[in-house]
Amino acid sequence: MLKLLDFFFTGFHTILIIFNLFGWIVPATRRLNLIVLLVTGGSWFILGIFYGIGYCPLTDWHFRVLEKLGFTGLPDSYVTFLVQRFTGHTINQSLVDTMTMVCFFAALIGSVWVNIKRKKLIKN
Repeated sequence: MLKLLDFFFTGFHTILIIFNLFGWIVPATRRLNLIVLLVTGGSWFILGIFYGIGYCPLTDWHFRVLEKLGFTGLPDSYVTFLVQRFTGHTINQSLVDTMTMVCFFAALIGSVWVNIKRKKLIKN
């Protein structure tokens, strides 16, 4: 069961990250993308007040599963974990954190932009 949960979290979380980054590009998913980005930001910055900035419940739950599977020394960042898991390479945590924030805010700006633009087009 734990291996199934690991597979689920790896797949779902990875797809969610990709959707956060690129879901604003597809007209049919723009509104949902904005909502998911706002929930992600809320988790990172509001729940982050209590659990540490960048807190993600999915990462927390997945890492608990991984610990029960015997994984040790898990990184602070899920993106770092994915890079290590799929490439076997360790990369600088602060670089990952910076790139994650830059990409998140770029996607958020893109999503807000296309959602506002869409509303203006609908009104006209």
